[in-house]
Amino acid sequence: QVQLVESGGGLVQPGGSLRLSCEASGRTFTNYGMGWFRQTPGKEREFVTSIGWSSGNTYYADSVKGRFTISRDNAKNTVYLQMNSLKPEDTAVYYCAARYGWPFWRAHESDYWGQGTQVTVSS
Repeated sequence: QVQLVESGGGLVQPGGSLRLSCEASGRTFTNYGMGWFRQTPGKEREFVTSIGWSSGNTYYADSVKGRFTISRDNAKNTVYLQMNSLKPEDTAVYYCAARYGWPFWRAHESDYWGQGTQVTVSS
């Protein structure tokens, strides 16, 4: 049974930082692209960032470039999202996703999803 389990969400003030983690289990994720998406009520799930198997390829949404950094540790089957300079508009449920192959920025291309973790940016 494949599982993606996110952690690290919470409440943070504007300008603050959070680090999300996503641990994958249930299969090997060789050649899987990993990504983060986010969703707010009434809106479609939107792409945030993704990273290829070798970590040599990354994509970022324009809204998070320069503030968010994605990384992965293949030995631990874990992908991370470091979020700095957080803004209220970053408030959302953040989902980890995995797709066999590359590139990866379309939600419908995902093979697996995590359950999501809430990030709230508010003073």
